[in-house]
Amino acid sequence: MSAGQPDRLETFIDDVDRLVRSTDDEHELTARTAELLSDLLAEGYRLPPEAAQVAEGRQMTYPLHIAADGSWSMASVVWDVGQRTKVHTHETWGAVGVYSGAELEVRYVKPAVDAPVAPLVPAGEARWEVGQVTVCCTTDDDIHAVVAVGDEPTIGIHVYGADIGSIRRRSYDPATGEYQWFVHGWDSPTSLNRSGPALPAHPR
Repeated sequence: MSAGQPDRLETFIDDVDRLVRSTDDEHELTARTAELLSDLLAEGYRLPPEAAQVAEGRQMTYPLHIAADGSWSMASVVWDVGQRTKVHTHETWGAVGVYSGAELEVRYVKPAVDAPVAPLVPAGEARWEVGQVTVCCTTDDDIHAVVAVGDEPTIGIHVYGADIGSIRRRSYDPATGEYQWFVHGWDSPTSLNRSGPALPAHPR
């Protein structure tokens, strides 16, 4: 990583930190965070190699920044070619910029809190390429699955309105609407030595 890269990341972190402290409007937060992510990618920011390593059979989620108060976090999320997530929620707001590869996002309508359990309703698909940024979630619009569809590993830079590695989230069976709660956790390069995932689902 070049000498200017850590400074650029610190500037980004400072900008998001100020933003998070200035408003609790999720739509404003995601829109402005997406703009900051677009600038970061357009300026050629390069992840450190240890935050871009793939693992066989599962995605990797590497922390780039976790706010001390848990109010937001930043991660690089890495899928090898063809890997996919289960259908899942985030339970917070978030924006994602594609750093390498390509991803296919499959969205679903989020059921109302008091709705009976029923199959999820599809809400469309989108393909995201290098340099593109998407608002992946707000708490009222928050169920999707992702597939790495490029010819190289897919890496996204993700910003969420919570410590995404520690909050409780939901993993769905879209055919029935049944779900399980899970906590995703965080990975490190040493996690590549594990024989398999410790959790029942591997969402981002």
